[in-house]
Amino acid sequence: MQIIMICGSRNRKGRTARAIESIGKGIAKAGGSSESIFLPELAIERCRQCDKEGWGICQSENRCIIEDDFDLIVAKLTTADAVVFASPVYFFDLSESMRAFLDRLRRITPRPDPGPRRVFPLPGVSPLMPPPGATPAVGVCLAGGGGGGAPYCCVILERFLPECGFDVVDMIPVRRQNFEFKLQILELTGEWLANKTDIGK
Repeated sequence: MQIIMICGSRNRKGRTARAIESIGKGIAKAGGSSESIFLPELAIERCRQCDKEGWGICQSENRCIIEDDFDLIVAKLTTADAVVFASPVYFFDLSESMRAFLDRLRRITPRPDPGPRRVFPLPGVSPLMPPPGATPAVGVCLAGGGGGGAPYCCVILERFLPECGFDVVDMIPVRRQNFEFKLQILELTGEWLANKTDIGK
């Protein structure tokens, strides 16, 4: 099983990097392989909202007109068996690099019409249901300071991912205060994700 891990932090020795490293250990333990992508190291422009309606060829052709590293990541995601999205928490929100990437990803994601929708979505939960066979995704949000931003950030990420065509199978908030303990949980999550070939199906 090949799992792509998308990191919204620039710091390769920080908590977010250590979190995906722990997940990667679990994946390897289960016999899977993983690749880590650090978004701030790449050239990913923000959405231009190309036409006067705020859209562009993303809506008509399911691709982005901007020529940067975005397409390289999308190509990797299309062949991945599962994806991990890990973001540090800034201002109770996703990192700027993670949001820029997901903003563009959800715009190029094909949407079935009318498509299955949740009848009564909870506040902050996407009304879109993942399509059959959608790639499973795990979200991890890491907060410093008081740590209270991690659950809020997870809600935001959990709303984004179905709109990008993923099937969210776990969402893990991590605080500075429980970080060392959560590393154990994250390693187990990686092992579980690599072993669960039926998730997202």
